[in-house]
Amino acid sequence: MRPVVPADLVRDFWTAMNGNDWRDVARRFLSDDFQGLWPQSAEVIAGRDEFAAVNGAFPGQGGWRFQIISLLGDGPQVVSDVRVTQPDLPMVARVITFHEVQDGLIRQQTEFWPDPYPVPDWRAGLLRVDPDLAAF
Repeated sequence: MRPVVPADLVRDFWTAMNGNDWRDVARRFLSDDFQGLWPQSAEVIAGRDEFAAVNGAFPGQGGWRFQIISLLGDGPQVVSDVRVTQPDLPMVARVITFHEVQDGLIRQQTEFWPDPYPVPDWRAGLLRVDPDLAAF
């Protein structure tokens, strides 16, 4: 059996998330002692069951899509930038996730869900605005 490449595991994780089967994703990709950290709200996801429960509680079940914008790996540490959409809500978000892989599974994720914002007045006119090139 080939060893798991952490970046490939994380890429496969996001691909599987498109199936919207949170229990299956948790079972296949997360360790028994998985911990998910959401620093912006100080929430902690403890284990596979909580991962499946919180993802299953979001509105718009069945329509979530996850598009990898970039993914960088350095050994067991992988960082992903993913566009998350749910057209029925409608919702578009970007999530930056720091993954820690151990023994072929994701042991910890620290996720940041930033909010888009308009160009501040002090910067207006200084830079080109290109919503296609710098898409949220």
